[in-house]
Amino acid sequence: MRSFTAAGVGAPPPWPGEGLTLIVPTLDSHHLLPRLVTSLQRQSWPHWRVLFIDGPSGSEHRAWLDALCHRDRRFAWQPQDPSLPGIFGAMNQGFRTAPPDHWLLFWGSDDWAAGATVLEDAIAATRPPDPGARPPDLVVCTGRYVDAAADGTAQPGRRTAFSGGRLYRLGLFLGSTPPHQATLIGPGARGRLDHYAEPFRLSGDLDYFLRLGATGGLRVRTLALELVHMSSAGASGQQTRRRLQEVRLAYRRAFGLLWWLPFGLRYVRRLWSRLEALPGSMRRARNRR
Repeated sequence: MRSFTAAGVGAPPPWPGEGLTLIVPTLDSHHLLPRLVTSLQRQSWPHWRVLFIDGPSGSEHRAWLDALCHRDRRFAWQPQDPSLPGIFGAMNQGFRTAPPDHWLLFWGSDDWAAGATVLEDAIAATRPPDPGARPPDLVVCTGRYVDAAADGTAQPGRRTAFSGGRLYRLGLFLGSTPPHQATLIGPGARGRLDHYAEPFRLSGDLDYFLRLGATGGLRVRTLALELVHMSSAGASGQQTRRRLQEVRLAYRRAFGLLWWLPFGLRYVRRLWSRLEALPGSMRRARNRR
């Protein structure tokens, strides 16, 4: 196991205080990780770090992590603390471990960078807009789910984006949520709220963004940048009943008796994004005939 603090980037970041750590929970998922790793190693901006928080994986998976961290010191891993169970427990461990002045991205083993310059573009958006101004607390980009076709090719699916812009709290009330895989969480946001809450197992990210919005004065910058691709075969569509219960709980905590409005609008938006992705899928199906 390589210590995260020892995992350095060869040259100092090009902007004072600029740093980015990607937190990636893993569990026997080394067969998925090469795509994520390669997409990062190809980045035009090389000053990122990755911290894998590994659950009780087998020896083959941990040997793979050890070998990767030995080859490229920008990668590090540590075993997940048993007192912080589940995926959001692993993410909370990442909150605690990453340098306090770093921006954070939370990815899964089956996520990968959408292009070779996306981190350069995203990190540029973390800088203050004017000399002497304060940097944003969140930089919200977009992501896209990707399907695997029968012939092994990647087929783009629905897009995930936040439509609130600077009216962050209103955007949340209207059912829009920052996609956590495409949202850079800055030191300012971490200073306000630095953990995902219990009892959420599936929707802790929604609850986090809602609670963060309640702190007031949050500086949010949205970026029309497709930052990340996510496998549509991942865990996000599982345990639907529990997910719905958690989403309802998060909205009740945030908006009280009006919880049903953002709850309903959230799924209207989901349905609309799926419908928007259909024409391209239908064209690809016709072309394969």
